[in-house]
Amino acid sequence: MDADFLDTERYMELDKALIRGGYCSITELLERFNLFIKQLDEKSEDTKVNEIRREIRAKCIQMAKEKQGIFSLSVPTGGGKTLSSLAFALEHAKTHQLKRIIYVIPYTSIIEQNADVFRSAIGEDQVVEHHSSIDEDDATPKSRLAAENWDAPVIVTTSVQFFESLFAAKSSRCRKLHNIVDSVVILDEAQLVPVEFVAPILETMQLLVDHYHVSFVISTATQPAFKERIVDGHLFKGLKHIKEIMGGSEEVKLLYQSLIRNHVQFPDDINAVSSWEEISEELKSYDQVLCIVSDRKSCRELHNMMPKGTYHLSALMCGQHRSKIIKEIKKKLKDSESVRVVSTQLVEAGVDFDFPVVYRAFAGLDSIAQAAGRCNREGKLSRRGKVVVFNPPRKPPEGLLRKAADTTRSIVLDVEDPMAYSMFEKYFVELYWKANSLDKEGITDLLNPYHNELKECSIYFRTAAQKFRIIDDSTQKTIFVRYGEGENLINLLRAKGPDRWLMRKLQRYTVNVYTNQFKELRLRGAVEEVYPQIFALSSNLYYSEDTGLLVDETSYDPEYFIV
Repeated sequence: MDADFLDTERYMELDKALIRGGYCSITELLERFNLFIKQLDEKSEDTKVNEIRREIRAKCIQMAKEKQGIFSLSVPTGGGKTLSSLAFALEHAKTHQLKRIIYVIPYTSIIEQNADVFRSAIGEDQVVEHHSSIDEDDATPKSRLAAENWDAPVIVTTSVQFFESLFAAKSSRCRKLHNIVDSVVILDEAQLVPVEFVAPILETMQLLVDHYHVSFVISTATQPAFKERIVDGHLFKGLKHIKEIMGGSEEVKLLYQSLIRNHVQFPDDINAVSSWEEISEELKSYDQVLCIVSDRKSCRELHNMMPKGTYHLSALMCGQHRSKIIKEIKKKLKDSESVRVVSTQLVEAGVDFDFPVVYRAFAGLDSIAQAAGRCNREGKLSRRGKVVVFNPPRKPPEGLLRKAADTTRSIVLDVEDPMAYSMFEKYFVELYWKANSLDKEGITDLLNPYHNELKECSIYFRTAAQKFRIIDDSTQKTIFVRYGEGENLINLLRAKGPDRWLMRKLQRYTVNVYTNQFKELRLRGAVEEVYPQIFALSSNLYYSEDTGLLVDETSYDPEYFIV
């Protein structure tokens, strides 16, 4: 498929064909990386945290010489996983003569941050981002072409793009598949792999390792229970032979103990509920504090009770707006200014906040650990940071978030250290078996001829592709919002129609809402159709500089509350 596209391009658009390729080799990238690390270490403060980060990186380089397979990188939040995993990937690729490194990240909000780190380390023009939020101005013609078939040494993409491509039936998405062969794939924040698709995802990962010279690195502070095992008499067909980069269980345990920078305080009465008024009064007593809740409605309610100047972060704010707010918060933290933030869980993965105090509404154990990773991250406080877990007035949304919180509640009772590393495997095993299904759409059966019409060798590729949707577009609508430059871009869209470059720029000014909310906004005249089947806010009156898109929070769909 890709060869056909490329042959046609060489014949029809030779100018395009001539700018493809020309990237550095893996060996050259490794040399650049080592020079960058040497300079970074010379500039870094000589703190305990930085010393541990250097030890982690050294261990990654050592383990990269191991034979190909599936690796886990279990490092506490703030332990420098981003650069350490890149060190492993480059060394591993050089050792085994692999062609590329594919970095898979759950949220677009983290991608830009990580891609910037990689560019600093190996070169501005050596990293190709492939996701929906990349600004067309930031993409060169060469990188746009490389994104079509992933023909570049370092690709940074989303879980949605990576996994949906593996199950896709469209030629445009299949072009990249042959370039996954001979690569190192790093799954960052792997605990966020969607539970309802865990079974087909793990089977595909194992297939790529067994037959296509792919090595995987499962990188997270809270390792999910992905190993093959028997649970309640049933076989969980997970991954075989996972090698932990940081060593045996005792070594990993010691690493986690060495990087404890805060104390996580669970409520004395695990079922006692705190009101928003009580929580807001507690938050007001701190100059620098972050509070994370599990749904957008709670985020707005609590934010409304906080003093003027308190920041709000949720997915009802477009990407450009969130980036601006996150930048302001980081600056205030760095300058030791007063800063209070109320956020949904979107800050839990990859947003490098460093607060002295963090509050977290009761949630899954992995979410609590990720929230704790935003507290005393650099270990610069004279004593441990403070993490307070509380029961909010509203339970977590029904579905996986509710099950995650209930699982945590059941396993932390009568446990001396609920945040011990050994607790996470126990938590994930129980959570996966509380899930209704690890393959809710029956993808593995659709792709197994023995489960279909054997005489016909029936493998239902197209049906599987249609059903494998990490984000279900049928329940959501995308709205372009009139925030900042979004105002002019929407007007340009109305006047000229949807050019490719314009639609890419507008990705930074989108908010997704559920269909019932979308209908309510249309009835109020808040949303207009600026081009057939393309919708935008009719006025900036419906978008707040503080909290983003103004929607009616009443919803009958419990999934609405999931960020």
